[in-house]
Amino acid sequence: MIAIFKVELKKHAQDKGLFFWMLGLPILFTIIFIAIFTANTDAAMRQEVILSIIPGYVVMFVFFIMISMVQVFIKDRDKGTTSRLASTPLSSFHYLLGKWLPFMCIVLIQIIVLFLFGRLVYDVPLGEPITLLILSLFITFTVTAIGLAMSLTVNTENMGIAITQIIALGGAMLGGLWVPFEMMPDFMQTIGRFLPQYWAHQSFQDAMAGTTELTELIKTLAILFAVGLAAIITAMIRYPSFLRKSVG
Repeated sequence: MIAIFKVELKKHAQDKGLFFWMLGLPILFTIIFIAIFTANTDAAMRQEVILSIIPGYVVMFVFFIMISMVQVFIKDRDKGTTSRLASTPLSSFHYLLGKWLPFMCIVLIQIIVLFLFGRLVYDVPLGEPITLLILSLFITFTVTAIGLAMSLTVNTENMGIAITQIIALGGAMLGGLWVPFEMMPDFMQTIGRFLPQYWAHQSFQDAMAGTTELTELIKTLAILFAVGLAAIITAMIRYPSFLRKSVG
């Protein structure tokens, strides 16, 4: 498992395209949309918009790691790497863990860099850094777990890309990452409360402002963990089918 982890992490670290999608593009979008939505606004409104956009775009863009996860797993499947590793003493759990952990590292780095960008460029408060770190770890677990489950379920890369866009963009729209949640229609708010994006965004905002309530934080962490755990269980169930499709 350690060997797989090291190889995959080194490979991802050399992928400049991945870091553009995970860091360059989110930063570019953040700059553009803050400029658009804060034009001709007073200082108080500008700060409110920034405090919504920074965590909102962090939550939205972490979901795009699932595209890379799908590509990696399908490439392994189609090249027969998965079946060859399955014939060794390496357990399926350790194989999946070795492939999964590098993506968790990438997402965690992505979140930290984007928040630091917000702090350095827009002077956003990071009122409760420990809470922010805990939330970052949990959303990292949830997102990559969903990506793992999807990687072992979809048949093609295009299908994975399409589903990722639905999850990332649909979740952003319904979870209040684009516009204040309270301004959305009631039926959209009802749907949004079932999505991890909503809970992560709200808790990130509270932690940045230093107004986190323990009960709300525990609720958010429980929801994120439950979604991630369900995804891990799905991945383990789907793995035998995924393995059968691997070229021998």
